[in-house]
Amino acid sequence: MKPTPIRRTALRLTGVTAAAFATALLTPSAATADPPPGCTAADMANVATGVAASTSGYLYAHPDVNEFYTGLRNRPDDEVPEAVRSFFADNPQAHSDLLGLRQPLTDFRARCGLPQPERPLLDQ
Repeated sequence: MKPTPIRRTALRLTGVTAAAFATALLTPSAATADPPPGCTAADMANVATGVAASTSGYLYAHPDVNEFYTGLRNRPDDEVPEAVRSFFADNPQAHSDLLGLRQPLTDFRARCGLPQPERPLLDQ
């Protein structure tokens, strides 16, 4: 079964998060020192879980945004980035809201010295 854009995004977030955390843990300076307080894998999972729960609640409360993201699964992969850009151009508040919802994960990464994703929202 081919992953949907939503599933790919979730897998990408999980994979990037795990890879970034593993990379940070394996750097020479990190290998000899404990992570900063509140920067463990469990802490990251906790923050990511909160972001996911908030995003879920937002999508249920905003059926138009939920419908848009759900509809991406029926589009060819090469059309998804432009569809997302177009949607956010037409719906700047949704874009702002979703960036705000993921801010705790952005803050966690900054505080813990982990790299930020290149595009915080799907093909932004």
